[in-house]
Amino acid sequence: MAATIDLNSDLGESFGMWRMGDDAALLQVVSSANVACGFHAGDPSVLWATCREAVARGVHIGAHVAYRDLAGFGRSFIDVPGEQLYADVLYQLAAIDGVARTAGGSVTYVKPHGALYNTIVQHEQQADAVVRAVSDFNTRRDEPLALLGLPGSVVLDKAAAAGVRTVREAFCDRAYNADGTLVSRRTEGAVLHDPRQVAERMVQLVTTGEVTAIDGSVIRIEADSLCVHGDSPGAVAMAEQVRTALTGAGIEIRPF
Repeated sequence: MAATIDLNSDLGESFGMWRMGDDAALLQVVSSANVACGFHAGDPSVLWATCREAVARGVHIGAHVAYRDLAGFGRSFIDVPGEQLYADVLYQLAAIDGVARTAGGSVTYVKPHGALYNTIVQHEQQADAVVRAVSDFNTRRDEPLALLGLPGSVVLDKAAAAGVRTVREAFCDRAYNADGTLVSRRTEGAVLHDPRQVAERMVQLVTTGEVTAIDGSVIRIEADSLCVHGDSPGAVAMAEQVRTALTGAGIEIRPF
């Protein structure tokens, strides 16, 4: 049974006049914020406001790097060459870290977003590009960034081999396949919406290391951080119920 767990959410995803999620409310619940870096969502004003509020709340800031895909919200695979992806990730890290430092904080970890996150579970070339970008960025920092990813993924294996700290993540509001991967959003039942069901599910995962997959099988998932998607309907209520259920089970919520 884990004594502590991190609770994170994808934030800073509004763009211009388009509003996404309730960042202010979620920042009162989560311990880490995955802040969009402008490639899949977020604009400079949103990034600044999100980082400033996260610092005020004592919430750790993560770089939510993604494919350059504003139109698709970063949820479509892009067959981008490794060197281009490397540069794209570096660009996003530099942008959000600069904003976070100006707000009085700093970026402490990296979490790839959407299609990029799922692709580098198995895609060797793109996983290598992401890890190299994080590793090279870390050479210029006193406090190296950690890399958040799916347990058992290629990208976490490569990160560990490169000396980058790895953090295993589980998802509160997503269904799992029997192999521990996430069910495609195109599949019915891939996204979970019942806060009570989700909260009970996360207590089970944190206390036993087990969760029920979409086919009914019980699988093992070891996690250091739990994610509630900020764009999900009812995200705030879900995050609140998950936090309440975990603390009620004796689990402390704090950044990894």
